[in-house]
Amino acid sequence: MALPKPGIYYFPWEVSAGQVPDGGTLRTFGRMCLYDMAQSRVTLTAQHRSHQHQILVCTKLVEPFQAQMGSLYTVLGELEHQKDGDSVVKARVLTCVEGLNLPLLEQAIADQRKYQRERGCIQ
Repeated sequence: MALPKPGIYYFPWEVSAGQVPDGGTLRTFGRMCLYDMAQSRVTLTAQHRSHQHQILVCTKLVEPFQAQMGSLYTVLGELEHQKDGDSVVKARVLTCVEGLNLPLLEQAIADQRKYQRERGCIQ
């Protein structure tokens, strides 16, 4: 049995804009603004420029967990496009990273992409 892919970092605004292929493994982040325990769904939000972006996350594989509303989370999982046009990240890992320097994470992702482009690595 093959191991799942490690996941490429995508910014939340890239995920909400549909830039991740269906079934693609991804890592992203956002602040938890809603947790629907009955449907095993979390909504993460992130601000980019003047827009608020939302990401729906299915938490069936990571429950039970202690939800901390308003806290920053990173998620690793696979993206599934739904029939209604929405996309849901099926979380394999959901980690509270409150206190993380978010601008520094965004810069690190940009630097990693630049390095991979220079080396000809596929992103």
